[in-house]
Amino acid sequence: MDRHQVFDRNLLLARRLRAFKQHGNAADFLLARAAEDLEERLSAVERTFDIAVDLASHTGLAAQALQRSGKAGSIVRIEQAQPFLDRALPAIVADEEVLPLKAASVDLIVSLLSLHMTNDTPGTLLQIRRTLKPDGLFLGAMAGENTLAELRECLLVAESEVFGGASPRVAPFADVRDAGGLLQRAGFTLPVTDIETYTVRYDSAFALMRDLRAMGMQNVLIGRSRRPMTRHFFTRVAEIYAERFSDPDGRIRATFSFIWMSGWAAHESQQKPLKPGSAKASLAGFLKDVESLQKK
Repeated sequence: MDRHQVFDRNLLLARRLRAFKQHGNAADFLLARAAEDLEERLSAVERTFDIAVDLASHTGLAAQALQRSGKAGSIVRIEQAQPFLDRALPAIVADEEVLPLKAASVDLIVSLLSLHMTNDTPGTLLQIRRTLKPDGLFLGAMAGENTLAELRECLLVAESEVFGGASPRVAPFADVRDAGGLLQRAGFTLPVTDIETYTVRYDSAFALMRDLRAMGMQNVLIGRSRRPMTRHFFTRVAEIYAERFSDPDGRIRATFSFIWMSGWAAHESQQKPLKPGSAKASLAGFLKDVESLQKK
């Protein structure tokens, strides 16, 4: 196994397929929220795009948001397995880590809540940028570092109590500064990142974990413990969760944060930063003027 790999992506796909077969899109409320945000963000972009790609957004919600926005002439969906696709739009079965698209062939690429589960996120973003035509746009969201922070804490505490040690059980998520650095590293121009945080309330930690299973989002870390978990362990997780993260009505809180990223493929028409020394006014002169005014 490559030492640089963090996720068992074959296991991730298998669990997503099983969850889709058992639950369909019953637990797609996070994707629905991200798709609403996507449509709103696209509405602020003052141009349209001939060819758009919905990359690994799990369901058709991102593509539907693209259609509602009126910003895309044609839309192609890319997913890792055929069951996630439908016949509503042209589609390609491919891994988002190995894009099957020609360089400079697409005007817009969107991706919702999948890139944080790639082993080579910098490489994936580089492929996305290379696939875009000059002045093409990438707009995507991935899980941020505060996602499931409460559950992560409770799992660590419970495992230390019950088994005398802890292993990683929730994926390591990036922070917003990391995401900005990834966009720059991939060669995007005008990169912008921001974060949206949502709190979802549940009757208990068991209800939260049921939703995560319905999303196919159980632990797929390569470094995960293979020790079988007991009912006592999960009961203790739920108890700690209720003790530390419950509201007065007894319901618990779960945090989900989306890091939004946007970046453009370089084009001569884009705004350029000023060259060093090209400024018309000096900071020293400005401060001197302020000091003179204060003395009057």
